Amino acid sequence: MGREKNFEKAHVREHRFLSLRGMERRNINRGFKKLRVWQDAVSLYILACKVFRRFPYELKKVAANSIDAAHSVSRNISEGYCRRSLKEYLNYLNFALGSSGEFHSCCYSCREAGQITQAEYEELDQLHYKVENGLLRLIQSLQRKRKEDKWEDSFASG
Repeated sequence: MGREKNFEKAHVREHRFLSLRGMERRNINRGFKKLRVWQDAVSLYILACKVFRRFPYELKKVAANSIDAAHSVSRNISEGYCRRSLKEYLNYLNFALGSSGEFHSCCYSCREAGQITQAEYEELDQLHYKVENGLLRLIQSLQRKRKEDKWEDSFASG
């Protein structure tokens, strides 16, 4: 009988642990994760890591700069979102757009130097194009909200 109770208690503890592990942490400050452009920017970073990781030692700085430019896009989107004021948000989205341009320049230069293949460049460029246009659409949408005075600088969700 004692063994059965111990087994039952262990099972309940395990169930609680698994339930907590699968629980999504949610708060308003993590809402950027729902943005398609942020998700695509993270995918761009992952792809950049895959392509530039194989660079030889003497080109590690070039690879690191390229990867960092790609990573900077998603980081600036999330940081701007978390600032909450529309002015700051737009400012960080413009930083993300600048990082996007920097990343495109890195890819183009590496292709021209024969450091990445045409196929790798096309894969990077296709996803970069999607991210860049998503950023432009988000910026335009927020600028319209600012013009129409439809933005609340608040953490309250309604």
